[in-house]
Amino acid sequence: MKKALLFALCSAVLVLPCSSVQAQPAPRAAVASELADHPRIATAIRDLEDAIAYMEAAPHNFGGHKAAAIAASRKAIAQLEKAMAYRARRDER
Repeated sequence: MKKALLFALCSAVLVLPCSSVQAQPAPRAAVASELADHPRIATAIRDLEDAIAYMEAAPHNFGGHKAAAIAASRKAIAQLEKAMAYRARRDER
């Protein structure tokens, strides 16, 4: 779980500069193909989604860090999905 949260935070920081590039969204099939080509990223997305579900269901707030961890994890997922969409658009050329 700690690995997933660390990965989420690092991913959000590393991929953020790419988010300023505005382009047409890639088709879903192309994004799915990119996820198949990058299985570790697909696994990271699933692990982050599992971590979010776990934290949301937890009865405690992890020392006040629960909401921030959930938000950071969601942002990391969004950035990973944008990275895969970017790759899909690049591959279409």
